[in-house]
Amino acid sequence: MAEYETVQHEVLIIGAGGAGLRAAIEASAAGVSVGIVCKSLLGKAHTVMAEGGIAAALANVDDRDNWRVHFADTMRGGQYLNNWRMAELHAKEAPQRVRELEAWGAVFDRTKDGRILQRNFGGHRYPRLAHVGDRTGLEMIRTLQDHGVHQGIDVHMEQTVLTLLKDGERVVGAFGYDRERGRFKVYRAKAIVLATGGIGRAYKITSNSWEYTGDGHALAYHAGAELIDMEFVQFHPTGMVWPPSVRGILVTEGVRGEGGILTNQEGRRFMFEDIPENYKTQTAADEEEGWRYCQGDKNARRPPELLTRDHVARSIVREIKAGRGSPHGGVFLDISWIKARVANGEDHIKRKLPSMYHQFKQLADIDITKGPMEVGPTTHYVMGGIRVDSDTQMSRLPGLFAAGECAAGINGANRLGGNSLSDLLVFGKRSGEFAAKFAKENVLGAIDDQQTAAAAREALEPFDRGANAQGEGVYRVQHDLQEMMQGLVGIVRQEEEMQRALQGIQQMRERAGKLGVMGNREFNPGWHTALDLKNLLTVSEAIALAGLERKESRGAHFREDYPDKDPAFATVNTVIWRGDDGAMQIRQESIPQMPDDLKRVIEEMK
Repeated sequence: MAEYETVQHEVLIIGAGGAGLRAAIEASAAGVSVGIVCKSLLGKAHTVMAEGGIAAALANVDDRDNWRVHFADTMRGGQYLNNWRMAELHAKEAPQRVRELEAWGAVFDRTKDGRILQRNFGGHRYPRLAHVGDRTGLEMIRTLQDHGVHQGIDVHMEQTVLTLLKDGERVVGAFGYDRERGRFKVYRAKAIVLATGGIGRAYKITSNSWEYTGDGHALAYHAGAELIDMEFVQFHPTGMVWPPSVRGILVTEGVRGEGGILTNQEGRRFMFEDIPENYKTQTAADEEEGWRYCQGDKNARRPPELLTRDHVARSIVREIKAGRGSPHGGVFLDISWIKARVANGEDHIKRKLPSMYHQFKQLADIDITKGPMEVGPTTHYVMGGIRVDSDTQMSRLPGLFAAGECAAGINGANRLGGNSLSDLLVFGKRSGEFAAKFAKENVLGAIDDQQTAAAAREALEPFDRGANAQGEGVYRVQHDLQEMMQGLVGIVRQEEEMQRALQGIQQMRERAGKLGVMGNREFNPGWHTALDLKNLLTVSEAIALAGLERKESRGAHFREDYPDKDPAFATVNTVIWRGDDGAMQIRQESIPQMPDDLKRVIEEMK
């Protein structure tokens, strides 16, 4: 049996974004040895791309805000499919996590009296997002890394986990490889926390970085954990559209929170044309009211550009399909119009949105202080993920925890902007806390050499096929999968197209099984892409299968053949797991009844 380098920790964190770092800090504080495995370099986590802010009911700008309002907003945004316990914990604990981040050195924007400044965001009733200009995620990662570096945490950079190792039903380790040299590695641990982020690279147009290939989702699924709500993929309404080299790069919702308006080719603010019932938003009769709202007027109604992301994204798609879009297939987002409303308007925009100003100026040669941007929907976030316990974040597999985007429950059918960063802090902290507790109560499990040998053989198969000059190029299969998911399982879905997608995924799985890569194991991106394909195919199948199962439109899941909500689906989650025969299985499961005290909170907030 081959000998592999083995590292040992009591708690192993897979992923070094906000959730992974916060979990590592908490586990280390509990007195256990902690290791972090990250796919790229430390500091390059996709959390740095979260620009708008951290949602927490600090009530610094509007004293009417509190955890009850935040809880009700989160549940309403998620169409009440959320795990209500997670939504409750999140709303209650987010303020403490933000203040903790501040105490660790995060430099937030400030109110005139020195408190953390908060801005408006879609779906939030009051200004709630604590922010650092439009680079909040970067400041979060900087702060967590600076604090965590003193905790004695080992970091294994540029390494990818290929499979989880089990002793019976318990997860006891992981098998992966060093991306630089191609050496295999065994990680032994008493507890493992998955914090690997999302699945955006399954789609052609995405704001996600190259690491987002659904690794945590697939690792947990193949190990025997359950996935829930995989049909709910959030398409952020505003990604860059032009030039092609920047298509999909995120344009923060903070642009709209600071007063940006959406217009079509005719110059009309089309968001006024489709405002859902029960949303207290401004009307076209008083367009100035939305500006007053963005300026902090407590009596003004929010502009329709700050409705939930799913609604704004579908409205943009409607304009594009009707031929009223921008020249390059999007719509216009304009923040420059506020120059006439504030003193030193250009400087005001640059101060509020520095990253956006430089992003458009440097990448597209567009000055957002002088004219509109072209934007369109981009695959941004997945609400679905690993099913975890509300309080401990442990999956149904003993010893396996998950937090952040790869875990599911808090967001239901649609995530509110800003909730992702507070989710990372709240449940990253909880996963680290309870993983450490599990580690203290258990001994190291046995590593099965047959499992590691099988994983190594599977990983090396593309070289065997490449040596025999068989198989097609790995990038062609990846490209075809992304094109297919974008076209058939995108913003607007229907049964026949998703059935075609499932058939296509099976064909691509067969193509992936014949892939050959050339060269050797050192510095070989083609090999890395071939290994990532397994995860992309797994999550793509889960999204399409769950989308077929939910025969209605709700939140981020919109079906053209079932455009309305169906009461039969109002209180059920879709659950996916791997059957004994290796095939993907799916069922519907009723959401547990919400306690009366939380029901009263929602009724009061209505």
